[in-house]
Amino acid sequence: MTHPVRHGRHGLPAAWLELDDLRARMDQLMHTVFPGGGYPEFGAAEPWAPLADVVDTEDAYLVELELPGVAKDQITVEVGEGELDIHGEIREKEHTGVVRKQTRRIGQFDYRTTLPPNSDTEHISADLADGVLTVRVPKTERGKAHRVEITG
Repeated sequence: MTHPVRHGRHGLPAAWLELDDLRARMDQLMHTVFPGGGYPEFGAAEPWAPLADVVDTEDAYLVELELPGVAKDQITVEVGEGELDIHGEIREKEHTGVVRKQTRRIGQFDYRTTLPPNSDTEHISADLADGVLTVRVPKTERGKAHRVEITG
């Protein structure tokens, strides 16, 4: 007998949402027990990927990463062999009081994506504004690897 699938937010089955909520609650518990951004037994030093959107426009691909509170000198944007690599570090802020809850990610981050063959890697630009890093990859027929300068 087949049972109907209930869908919740974003069209996902309700069971997945319950598991996601459980994972979020477990993360909160672990952050309470191990303040400082990581769990020692799970390798807190491992990089994580920031939230990102990739938008395909008529003349370019836009990669937008959420990096609130990160300065441009804490971010490196590199292009090579058809891959865009964005990495850096979010440092823990100094607090004058006792931190009762900490849910923001800190530490090394790394975001990688494969670029389509029509990417113009010679003219990629990056801009950091209002906590969002926008990397613009123009479209063309050929491309070559190089480092990207961040403005803003």
